[in-house]
Amino acid sequence: MSKAKSMRTATGESDADGGSSEALRNGAPGNSRSDRLRTRAAWMYFVEQMTQNEIADVLGVGRVSVVRMLAEARARNEVKISIEGELAEITGLERQLERRFSLDRAIVAPLTDPAADPIPVIAAATGHYLSDVMSSGMSVGVGWGRTLSATLPYIRPKPLVDFKVISLLGGVGIARRFNPPEFAWRYAQLFQGDGYLIPAPAVVDSPATKKSLIERCGLSEIFSMADTLDAVLVSVGGIASATIPYRGGYLSEKEREALSAKGAVGDVLFHFYDRRGQLVDHPINDLVMSVDVDRLRRARMRILTSGGPEKIEALLGAMPLVEPTVFITDEESAKEILRLT
Repeated sequence: MSKAKSMRTATGESDADGGSSEALRNGAPGNSRSDRLRTRAAWMYFVEQMTQNEIADVLGVGRVSVVRMLAEARARNEVKISIEGELAEITGLERQLERRFSLDRAIVAPLTDPAADPIPVIAAATGHYLSDVMSSGMSVGVGWGRTLSATLPYIRPKPLVDFKVISLLGGVGIARRFNPPEFAWRYAQLFQGDGYLIPAPAVVDSPATKKSLIERCGLSEIFSMADTLDAVLVSVGGIASATIPYRGGYLSEKEREALSAKGAVGDVLFHFYDRRGQLVDHPINDLVMSVDVDRLRRARMRILTSGGPEKIEALLGAMPLVEPTVFITDEESAKEILRLT
């Protein structure tokens, strides 16, 4: 989204303030320019954590106008960690994504600075959505990663009856900043549900070890739970950047290079795939302690949340691989995905 320095009309700032006041008096939220301006100001302040002066510069209004818009957003009850007002341009991107990928729902989070880290805004949008759709009696399979971990502060805790959370990937053994079992456990806690973990490394040393762990160590029951999931919540990992340690230290840089040479663009639960959404031919497929993709696709609701320049290729491949029903991303990623398809 371009940082337009002037968004005033010929009538000056009174358009932003007066229009909002009239809508408030009439008791209707409306979808006027002033409504969109107020919503974007609230998003910048409460989610992107920009200062009031920075917001004023970006929107091309005075700081006093920003203060008034933020106060009105609170008065209208639009600020609840996430922002409830709709932006016309964002809605347009969402509808295009839904049509392009046959989604039940696309959610695009505003990102004021195209160069900013998109994870905070994606996480906020994801947390708000999850707060609304999680319900009693559900079995939810979850992945891992920085994006998913960042959603936790934005989820509204509530007690749910017979609510189960199943970690779709191993990962215990070494304390790491982002660990699959930790996210599953914390997610289950938010809804006072039961968490089911895979007590094994994310990657083992041989196919024989994997088989023994599943068949002889009681893990087959956890894996079988993935056959009847109501929802899955996953993100993607990119592969283009040479990051060490790669994927949290579970894979080496040499393995990353080998996967890239075979056409891999990203992974879901350490299932590495190409741009077409086909799994690549690599020994890692037989060493990963994670639920296979076919089981993920059986879930009624498949939520994919991710974004950022380094994730675009991975997201394009994940669409045919996971066949998500819900896709949550930031607006810059949404624009790029639509441009490339």
